[in-house]
Amino acid sequence: MAVEFMHPDGLLQQSDYAPVAVGTGSRLMLLAGQAGVTPDFKPAAPDLAGQVHAALRNIIIGVRGAGGDVGDLARLTFYIVDWVPEKWDEVLAGIARAQQAEGLPAPTPPITIIGVQALFTPDFVVEIEATAVLD
Repeated sequence: MAVEFMHPDGLLQQSDYAPVAVGTGSRLMLLAGQAGVTPDFKPAAPDLAGQVHAALRNIIIGVRGAGGDVGDLARLTFYIVDWVPEKWDEVLAGIARAQQAEGLPAPTPPITIIGVQALFTPDFVVEIEATAVLD
């Protein structure tokens, strides 16, 4: 694993994600935003939790395709349509599914959530970008 997660003293000590990731690998991987879609560009689920899980699965497929694995993920940026804090539980449910089914680390890499008006099509409610550090 090329990434180490940290919770430095003085930062919020939440348990859902690590606020700091330190990469020690030699290659930086930037993955384009992944929606919660199937390979034929159809929404994988009608709800936010299901699309979060599917988008994270697509990210893991991309990282593995580049020769890395889930432990190499250093950062995740979520773009969520009509974001309000009340949607956090749905996001956590999708993350938990990806942790159980896909091996996403717990806690996750650092996360940023950005609320957006819309994504590529009205059926998409989340898109996630990822940064990974590969050995």
